[in-house]
Amino acid sequence: MDIKRVSFIEVRSPESYIFRRFPIPRVGSVLLSTILSSMGCEVKVFIEDIAQPDWNFVESSDVVCISTITSTVSAAYTTVLRLKKLGIPVIMGGAHPSFVPDECLGFADFVVRGEGDIALPELINYMRTGTPDISTIAGVSYKTPDGSIKHNPTGEFIQDLDSLPDVDFSLIYKWKHSNIHPVATMRGCAYNCRFCLVSPMFGRKYRFRSVKSVTDELKRIASVSSSPLFFVDDNFAANRTRTKQIIRFMLEEKITPRWSAMMRPNVVKDEELLTLMAQAGKFTACLGFESITPESLIAYEKKQTHQDNIASVKALKEHGIKVHGMFVFGADTDTVESIKRTVDFASESGIDSVQFMILTPLPGTAVYEDLMSAGRILHTQWDKYDIHHTVFKPALMTPSELHMETLFAMKKFYSWKYVFKRIMTLDLFYGAFGLYSKNIIRHAVKESEKYVKDFKLE
Repeated sequence: MDIKRVSFIEVRSPESYIFRRFPIPRVGSVLLSTILSSMGCEVKVFIEDIAQPDWNFVESSDVVCISTITSTVSAAYTTVLRLKKLGIPVIMGGAHPSFVPDECLGFADFVVRGEGDIALPELINYMRTGTPDISTIAGVSYKTPDGSIKHNPTGEFIQDLDSLPDVDFSLIYKWKHSNIHPVATMRGCAYNCRFCLVSPMFGRKYRFRSVKSVTDELKRIASVSSSPLFFVDDNFAANRTRTKQIIRFMLEEKITPRWSAMMRPNVVKDEELLTLMAQAGKFTACLGFESITPESLIAYEKKQTHQDNIASVKALKEHGIKVHGMFVFGADTDTVESIKRTVDFASESGIDSVQFMILTPLPGTAVYEDLMSAGRILHTQWDKYDIHHTVFKPALMTPSELHMETLFAMKKFYSWKYVFKRIMTLDLFYGAFGLYSKNIIRHAVKESEKYVKDFKLE
């Protein structure tokens, strides 16, 4: 078939997702679109959290690729059905299709599992010319002529990330340079937290872009925008020497917008790195603390202690660095009391912003396998698998208690005291974020009460 026009769609986040008002495109979607563009395709990327798609373009496409996670897959299926009525082939990819491909093939024509840098262009060539033979394309799932499902073996991870093209964000429909700009400098994670999809999806070994590749990208971004940067790496400081080289470049080139990055608490063991991060603009360190209880940290296989968490907050604050703390409630050792103690710790330690998340058994994670085999998963209404809804039976709480106490923890942290303190100290960004969070939480309480009732979570 002749493939000239391709649409890439990231489906809109659920209403309950607190950060949906701060949309950040998945770099993978834009990178794959860039690759297809280099093959001569007319490509547009539609990030529904940024803008509704141009359906005239989408419905005149020769192929539509849909990237989805578990919480958006139900909405993705609705889009697939719309396109199938028009006879448009659909390829699905992303975390959920990678681990539940059979379900997705009940809707889509093909699934690309895992990284698609090699598989997707090969699949497009197969659809164009019949070559290479589809059975040889690693990581692709599809239906055979007799209706059976075939999963090709998973391919090797691409090792030379510098061989990939520069990501072309201009392909995003209605992209503005004022949007938060994602930067991916690496893939993979050496850790294997039981609730996390990064290692199952991208492997246990870090793969890094070269420092020059990263700094060239930062220069390109800075030439057109001073918008906030978000380093989407699972652990931006995995190689501290490399991280320091990148930050020194930012300082030398005066690339100092508001920026943030995810990292582990052990980052504070490097005093030089702390100093550099403090110097490089308005920086926020996003740390996965997950829990204040030793038992829960062990259950999650975090390979860190609460004392590490305490020390990291203290050191970061001493350097004037903002801290965004991420916590996960719902381990078999968690209780209502431990949730309340966690919000007290977050408030008293000086953490600037938080995410209190409900443990969510995403397909592909060890937690999913554990809870599914134990018969503790309550339902698979996927749009509720959004870290804001309880979808399993906790060990030491009722589902309702876990659900509502997590919400109340957010409400307690983002109190009027929090808002007024930030405003009085002219910390207007976090003051405004506190007001935004209070509004979101107010609506979430009403929705949560209905969810608890409808799903009989008491």
